[in-house]
Amino acid sequence: MKTVDFISLGCSKNLVDSEILMGLFEKNGFQVTHDSDDPHGEIVVVNTCGFIADAKEESINTVLEQVARKNAGEVKKIYVMGCLSERYLADLEAEIPEVDGWYGKFNYKQLLSDIKVEKLCDGQRHLTTPRHYAYIKISEGCDRHCAYCAIPLITGRHQSRPMEEILDEVRWLVSQGTTEFQIIAQELTYYGVDLYGEQRIAELIEQMADIEGVTWIRLHYAYPTHFPWRLLEVMREKKNVCRYLDIALQHISDHMLSRMRRNTTKQETMELIERMRKEVPGIHIRTTLMVGFPGETEEDFKELVDFVKWARFERMGAFAYSEEDGTYSAEHYEDDVPEDVKQRRLDKLMRVQQNISAEIEAQKVGQTLPVIIDRVEGDYYIGRTEFCSPEVDPEVLIHQDIKLEIGKIYQVRITDSEEFDLYGVVE
Repeated sequence: MKTVDFISLGCSKNLVDSEILMGLFEKNGFQVTHDSDDPHGEIVVVNTCGFIADAKEESINTVLEQVARKNAGEVKKIYVMGCLSERYLADLEAEIPEVDGWYGKFNYKQLLSDIKVEKLCDGQRHLTTPRHYAYIKISEGCDRHCAYCAIPLITGRHQSRPMEEILDEVRWLVSQGTTEFQIIAQELTYYGVDLYGEQRIAELIEQMADIEGVTWIRLHYAYPTHFPWRLLEVMREKKNVCRYLDIALQHISDHMLSRMRRNTTKQETMELIERMRKEVPGIHIRTTLMVGFPGETEEDFKELVDFVKWARFERMGAFAYSEEDGTYSAEHYEDDVPEDVKQRRLDKLMRVQQNISAEIEAQKVGQTLPVIIDRVEGDYYIGRTEFCSPEVDPEVLIHQDIKLEIGKIYQVRITDSEEFDLYGVVE
């Protein structure tokens, strides 16, 4: 049996693509592994990220590492897919000729034909996550044109998947033992506009919540402009729709929002957050913010810090602006904020958030919360509440005093907290 090692870089949307291709390989008689600590496949497939400079560098270095393995006789073939090769195909083919095949974001299934699989068969996704949770990609591409963002250049226009196709995938995953679903898209709230002429995200999530066996649904990557308010009603009324929303806001000063081409204002953003908290009591909001965008002044940055203190986001990430080829900001703005200033602002913003996070997590001490168990590490079971997405959010550590089942939800009394993580005991 031929063996294939998959290395998947970047976001969870990339991971879904890897899982789809892994399933196809398996159905066609291959043995597959993912991010193996002991890679030994005859074929290596690297799924690359091309979002920002650091991600591109990691992708190229990973490909070069596999080229070195090929030259050393450890692997026979290397294939590369994903965002980086979608965007820079011609350059990469010329610079790294040792790669046996390059594929973009959408034509990666062609790989099976190109390696001359005798009889192509369709296959189901091969989950790389623990069996109890999975990522569900409901659309691809983005119709927004934020000044800094290269994603539309890579993925193209927004394309929603048909609703019934998504629901069928959820039903199949439930039949395989999956109970928790992370709903992902480049732009979640735009779902349905291209297929149905209107935003249908609320209807999709409502129908998904009605599928027997779906325990938790968590929503990622919303956009603040033209927010579909009925989604909050669904979140409030459906007990298996987590009170959690990942919505990238990027900045708050009107000066920056305008230059970033975000199509919203400071007042509208603050009203959005207030309404979310009013309509869904206890909601945990995750956001991403940017510092050092061209033209950002100290006053702009002070507004951003004050906003974070006001909003008290339960979850927040931040990053420094990096210029991306072909974007509006690269072509129209000078990258005029020095790197040391970007780093200073980033460090300060994250210090503010760390204090907020510590205070919010401390408020959970004494509460009893449903916790899903993900894995075992050392002396602890590691789990999450409904307010925590895998890999990016705080976790709950439960000492192994009693035996718990991976993938099962337990009522856990929170006994202690740290800056980001919680400790608890099963009730």
